[in-house]
Amino acid sequence: MALKLVITGVAGRMGQALVRAAHAGGHSVVAAVERPGCLAVGRDVGAVVGTGVLGADVFERFEQALTYGPQVAIDFTTPDASLRHARLCSEAKVPIVIGTTGLSAQQKGELSRFAARVPMVVAPNMSVGVNVVIGVAGQLARVLGESFDVEIVETHHKHKKDAPSGTALELAKAVAAALGRTEQDFCASREGQVGERPHGQIGLQSVRGGDVVGEHTVFFFGEGERVELSHRATSREQFATGALRAAQWVVGRPPGLYDMRHVLGFAAP
Repeated sequence: MALKLVITGVAGRMGQALVRAAHAGGHSVVAAVERPGCLAVGRDVGAVVGTGVLGADVFERFEQALTYGPQVAIDFTTPDASLRHARLCSEAKVPIVIGTTGLSAQQKGELSRFAARVPMVVAPNMSVGVNVVIGVAGQLARVLGESFDVEIVETHHKHKKDAPSGTALELAKAVAAALGRTEQDFCASREGQVGERPHGQIGLQSVRGGDVVGEHTVFFFGEGERVELSHRATSREQFATGALRAAQWVVGRPPGLYDMRHVLGFAAP
């Protein structure tokens, strides 16, 4: 199903990947959004991303973009901007797909409130592969049991602002749910004389550098053996593909807050 889309953050790496993927997939980008003062504002979307003229402009106000009749908005920006865009979509009754990371618990609560009026897909990682890995991580934890220590290591480019990554936290939550643990068992840093590793702890370690798109490995350390579950992203194209899949899925859904498990059929809508 071809869609009419509004895409935010269009001058960024993810925004450009989304426009290219949408254009290649036969979708129409009817308008795009960038922050005030960005050189992309006022230009044709295609000219910004290099696809050729698409006949759609870049605006600095999300409200302006929504007047062009999109069926779905796709947002990869910042937590504050995503929250504002979600509110405006709820008022305009336009479904939205949000891939922004670093959302606080309070902001997620606000999204739930907005989702009472319009369907929203919110996921820190839109990759189909990584969402399969999240599901498998929980299954492995359940089968391997309490005798295995769990550590999660994530690596991203030097420009990433939040740590641990949203995907690493989702992996940790999947493992915790399988083992009957909570976020109180997460450990995101160790320094100095930390003593013996507490039983039941789930470690999360962050590495930053270069242009790494995203890598996640879950280590299950047992006595005399080790199991590793990894996902490595080599480009942003798979995130764009997943976001477009979510956009197609969310059209026509009842209001509510969904994630990629719903999109991929792992969880009932």
